Amino acid sequence: MLRILYERFQQGYRTGPFPRQEPQLPDRFRGLPRLHPDQCAPGCRDCAERCPFGAIRRENGKIALDLGRCLFCADCPACPHGGLEFSTDYRLAVRRRQELTITADRGPELAAPLDQPLKKLFGRSFKLRQVSAGGCNACEADVNVLGTLVFDLGRFGIQFVASPRHADGILVTGPVPENMREALLATYAAVPEPKVVIATGACAIGGGPFIDAPEVHNGVGNILPVDLFIPGCPPHPYTILDGLLRLLGRREVAR
Repeated sequence: MLRILYERFQQGYRTGPFPRQEPQLPDRFRGLPRLHPDQCAPGCRDCAERCPFGAIRRENGKIALDLGRCLFCADCPACPHGGLEFSTDYRLAVRRRQELTITADRGPELAAPLDQPLKKLFGRSFKLRQVSAGGCNACEADVNVLGTLVFDLGRFGIQFVASPRHADGILVTGPVPENMREALLATYAAVPEPKVVIATGACAIGGGPFIDAPEVHNGVGNILPVDLFIPGCPPHPYTILDGLLRLLGRREVAR
């Protein structure tokens, strides 16, 4: 026992200083994509045609990228000319689905807080029921890691609970296959009003790699009203935490 206490003392304080201090992410981290239209050849459509998930398209003559469809592929095949790269910016969460579409001169509109009555109600005590609706366990793992001492989600008054009857909302991962539809609806119905819905990961936002499959509902937004979209495949724990804190008004709205 004394040895365990000694080892713990040697480790020191392990909880990260976020959000008081920005996290130090490695250069290989794939965060917010950056578009460089100056690298595009006239009439080139390679990016729109090569992306296997349809995340890139032309919008009013400009390249537009849908973060809700992007899987942040390690070896992104979309642009062979260097017109797309990934930054280390982990801040991606938004309130409305359309705000996930970015261009070279317009990034995502980072999530604004809940309306004042809900912000007052949930601002210091926010309980969530996590629903894995056909997920691969990647998003679920990054949600679970928020409970470790490095992130210590509980210090913000945010906790995951076992029963939807004890929750203020649900956090959904996965593309919502037909076999999970009724379970998702029953869980949502069991959460007392007022309540929120959070779509976490590309699958929960738009179906991910399973988009338009016959047994998939292309995410939770086609079934329930969504209050917060957190893109990524999977989203980094800091991306999830940043989104939750912005929703509760615990981080500034501006970039």
